[in-house]
Amino acid sequence: MQNYLIRNISVVNEGTTTVQDVYIQDGRIAKIAPQINVNGQYTEINGEGKHLLPGVIDDQVHFREPGLTHKANIYTEARAAVAGGTTTFMEMPNTQPAALTQELLEDKYKIAAQHSLANYSFFMGVANDNVEEVLRTNERKDQICGVKIFMGSSTGNMLVDNYITLERIFSGSELLIATHCEDEKIIKANMEKYKQEVGADNLTVAYHPIIRNEEACFESSLAAIQFAKKFNARLHILHITTERELQLFSNMLPLAEKRITAEVCVHHLHFSADDYPKYGNLIKCNPAIKAVHNKQALWKGLLDDRLDIIATDHAPHTWEEKQQPYLQAPSGVPLVQHSLLLMLEHVKLGNITLEKMVEKMSHAPAICFQIKERGYLREGYFADCVIVDLQQATMVDKKNIYYKCGWSPFEEHTFPAAVTHTFVSGHLAYENGQFNESVTGQRITFNR
Repeated sequence: MQNYLIRNISVVNEGTTTVQDVYIQDGRIAKIAPQINVNGQYTEINGEGKHLLPGVIDDQVHFREPGLTHKANIYTEARAAVAGGTTTFMEMPNTQPAALTQELLEDKYKIAAQHSLANYSFFMGVANDNVEEVLRTNERKDQICGVKIFMGSSTGNMLVDNYITLERIFSGSELLIATHCEDEKIIKANMEKYKQEVGADNLTVAYHPIIRNEEACFESSLAAIQFAKKFNARLHILHITTERELQLFSNMLPLAEKRITAEVCVHHLHFSADDYPKYGNLIKCNPAIKAVHNKQALWKGLLDDRLDIIATDHAPHTWEEKQQPYLQAPSGVPLVQHSLLLMLEHVKLGNITLEKMVEKMSHAPAICFQIKERGYLREGYFADCVIVDLQQATMVDKKNIYYKCGWSPFEEHTFPAAVTHTFVSGHLAYENGQFNESVTGQRITFNR
C-alpha cells in the first residue's frame, strides 16, 4: 500500500485545529507533528490552506442492495459516499429480502467486501417473528453495528408492533438498538382524516408533515425510551425531527456513558416545511421535514448535545418514482455524497463550528457505536480522512452526481467548499474528481 505525507495542513480533531504534517503508512496514521521527515517511498501532498478532517461516519444509509438495485446498489452509493468525504457507512436492513436472518445479513457483507469503496457495517433487522435470529447477533457484537427496529412505522414486513417482541429485544439484545420512531396508528388516523376532508386526489406533499406529525414522532420515541429504561437497553433513536422530542434526551452525561442517544439528519437541519413548494416530493421523507420552529430547535439540541450524531438517512429512489402523485411517491432523499459539503456550508453560515461539525459527524458515531480505531485523527488509527478546501466551490450538476438514481435536491446549488481527497483505511480512494477503485473498504469492528 502506498504511503503519504501531507504537509502543512490544518488538522481538525478533538476540538482543535492546528497546522501539522501527517504521515500515512501502511493504511494507518503513523505520525502527526509540526514537521515530519521520513525515509523510504511516499507521495507528498501539499495541504497548505486546506483542512484535514476525520472521514465522516454515516450511521444510517439505505443502499438498496439486494432487491432494489434499480434505485441504488452498494457499489454506486459507497462510491458517492467517498466522493463526499464519507469513509464509513452503516446500512439499514429493509432491502428485499430484508436482513432478518444471520445468513441474509452476511450476504450483504459479502457484497460490500467485493464492491464497496467505503468501510461498511450492516444492521440486523427486527420483525415481529425473528427474535431468536436477532439475539444470535449477541455472539458477534464485535462485528455488527446494531439491530434496527422500525417501531410503529410500517416498511414492508419490518413493522414491529408486537409488545412481546419489543420486550424480548430490549431485554435481550447486547447490541445498540436503533429505532425509527413514528406511531403508525396516529399516522393512519391523520391520513384518513385528510382524505375525508380534502379528497385523496387533492393531497399534496404539503400535507406530509401534518399527516406524519409531531405527535406521531413523540409518542413512538417516548415508548422506545420507556422500553430502554425498563431494561437498561442501549437505545439510539434515529432522525429526530421535532422540538417536542428534545425533552426526552439529556446532555448531562458524556456521550460514552449515555444509554439513550439520538441522531439528527442533514435534511432536517437544512430544510423546513416552507421548502415543499420548491422541492415537492423530492424532499418527501419519513419522518417528515416539518415546520420551521422544529428545525430551529434541532440546531439548538445539536449544539447543546441533546442530539449526538449528524447522519443522512440516505434513501435514493428513481426520478420517475419521485414524479408520481404525493400518495404514490416513495419517501426518501439521496444525501450521502453531499452531507459534508452541506454541513461545511452551515459552518460558513456560522450555524456550527468546524470542530463541532467534526465531533458530530466523525467522533460521536465512533463513540456511540464503540467503533475500533476510527473516527479520529490519531496516531495508530486507520487513516480514514478527508481533505477539504474551504476556498473552492462545488457546483452540483448531473455530471458530478454519483448516485445511481442520478439526481439530488441540491442540483444547481453551489456549495462554498470542496472535497479534494478521501482516504479510506489509508487508500487514496478519491482525488479531485478521480476514483482509485483498486482497493475496497473494510468491515469495521467494535470494542464490545
